[in-house]
Amino acid sequence: MNATSIPATHSDKAHLRGFALASVMVALMLSLFLEALDQAIVGTAMPRIIASLHGLGEYTWVVTAYVLASLTMIPVVGKLSDQFGRKWFVLIGTGIFLLGSLLAGASQTIDQLIIFRALQGVGAGMGMALVGTIIGDLFEPATRAKWMSLFGIVYGVSSLTGPTIGGWLAEHGPLLGSLVTDATRWRWVFYINLPLGLIALIALLIFLPTNVSVRSSSLKGWAALRQVDFLGAILSAAASICLLLGLSLGSAQGTGWTSPQVLGLLTSGVILFALFFVVERRVAEPILPLNLFRNSVFTVSSLLALLQMMLVLGFTLYMPLFLQGVLAVSPTISGLVMTPLSLSMVASATLAGPLIGAFKRYRFIAIAGAALMVAGTFFVALMTPQTSLLQAVLFMIVVGLGTGVFFIVPTLAAQNALPASQMGVSTAATRYLGQMGATLGIAIVGTVVNSSGSFAQHLPTNESGKELLATALQHGFVAVLIFAVIALIATFFLKDVPFGANSPDDAVVEESDEVVEKELVEV
Repeated sequence: MNATSIPATHSDKAHLRGFALASVMVALMLSLFLEALDQAIVGTAMPRIIASLHGLGEYTWVVTAYVLASLTMIPVVGKLSDQFGRKWFVLIGTGIFLLGSLLAGASQTIDQLIIFRALQGVGAGMGMALVGTIIGDLFEPATRAKWMSLFGIVYGVSSLTGPTIGGWLAEHGPLLGSLVTDATRWRWVFYINLPLGLIALIALLIFLPTNVSVRSSSLKGWAALRQVDFLGAILSAAASICLLLGLSLGSAQGTGWTSPQVLGLLTSGVILFALFFVVERRVAEPILPLNLFRNSVFTVSSLLALLQMMLVLGFTLYMPLFLQGVLAVSPTISGLVMTPLSLSMVASATLAGPLIGAFKRYRFIAIAGAALMVAGTFFVALMTPQTSLLQAVLFMIVVGLGTGVFFIVPTLAAQNALPASQMGVSTAATRYLGQMGATLGIAIVGTVVNSSGSFAQHLPTNESGKELLATALQHGFVAVLIFAVIALIATFFLKDVPFGANSPDDAVVEESDEVVEKELVEV
């Protein structure tokens, strides 16, 4: 067999239309919804889970295992899908996620739950890496922008409804003989994935073509396996786990950064990433081709994905603390006050796609979004105990309108600037950096807040305590403001690559958008 890698051509791609296209789109949205929902749904059910399985000391690992596993899979699967195609990876990922859901729901100990949550995370990471990539395969860039906005809506709906669904299922989920009793209704938090996930799995199996993407290699068998960057995949996963754990443990308390455990993890992460980059320069098919960073659009898009999630998580984690600890509102009211932030992000993501499709430019929309982020976080950083709830809501809406844009722009810009044979790796890189940015944002803002004062283990009840907490949180919001300012500066370096007819990948939609939308509604 010839060992030379010959990329597939655009004419090799399958063309989807009508009911098949609608079925694939619904399946992709459903798959992404379940995977995104699973990050939000478990939190409110955890008290019931701990009461049933015990293991309070391992409380956070139920969430951490899922995040770690999903993060490590994203860059690996993105690259492999470029080499070997997307279909079987997304099917295997969905199958692993459903198997993990089944086993997590049947867990008898907290250790079992942690292991099966990690298995869920492996499947979810594969889906997160590929759903946006398959959208890039299915639609030419101008049309792709509109369809990408649907997935911003999916993330918004999952973040809005996840906590409520998780709490309701843990308290009111249906009984099922001896399998699901009153004390184990929480099992439905995981079992709910099974019927919906199976629908998505069957639809993708039937309607998603195996040649939906342009492959970077036509090698098969042993020759193809020899091209897989196994060492790079192992180093990438190990480095990500060390860095993520180090950041999480270090930000947990004010003095955590100086502990040998945290320093060891962070140092190991840096060394492993250095080794990873050395390996990537030498292998034939690197997990992360370093020449991607020669493309300024990809580089800026990756930076924007990182900064956006640093801002979103740093902001959403500490805003409820300000509302409850400084403005003295109840947890219920705090949740209601935070809702406009999520709604404004969804609205912004929904509008960004069609606007980009209409103007066939994304730079100005990115600049406008970043400017709104700066304006909103600036006013948030000025909030005091005298700030009214109405003012807080207005400031959050401005922040949400700005951040929502960046659920669309980084992925879309990166896909548009690179050839179709690198669609998977470019999309996965932006997703990976976004997930890493979430942890980095929490770590930085948490460190700033914790180092700004000494706090009791409960919310302040007097004015001096509220002032002290407000000052510390203001410092944290200033860090968030810095993230927004850097993002604004970066958008001025984001070059517009026109959405022409000869885009990096061929258009595969042969029917009008109106027909496709009608099919989606019918499905």
